[in-house]
Amino acid sequence: MIDHSADRAVFRQLADLLRDRIKSGELGPGEPLPSELRLVQDYGISRTTVRQAIGQLRTEGLVTVDRPRGTFVRVPEPVQVIPLARGERVGARMPTDAERRKHRLGEGVPVLVVTAADGAETVHPADRVQLTRP
Repeated sequence: MIDHSADRAVFRQLADLLRDRIKSGELGPGEPLPSELRLVQDYGISRTTVRQAIGQLRTEGLVTVDRPRGTFVRVPEPVQVIPLARGERVGARMPTDAERRKHRLGEGVPVLVVTAADGAETVHPADRVQLTRP
């Protein structure tokens, strides 16, 4: 439940509750989250607070907002396994706008940058790849 007297911001508490429901499978991929109005009524909080919580989950890549239909649990993309060659290094960072468009990345999804021994870099969406060592 929401503790209005807690040190943790109310929107973060709501985000925690919704995140737990998503991670437990209670709210599965593609399923809608309760409406803003329903969350306002259920938790006795403002619509602004609900929107902040949904914004937090959106930034984390857990939900997508499809106006006017609503907010839905994000459906995970298929994962591609990419073997790393000897001497390759991997780093993570937030994508540029061009990379976000190219890879159709949701807000808050980082990219993995693989740097080869010769310095050449390849960029991969972190939510759709698994890097492995042979």
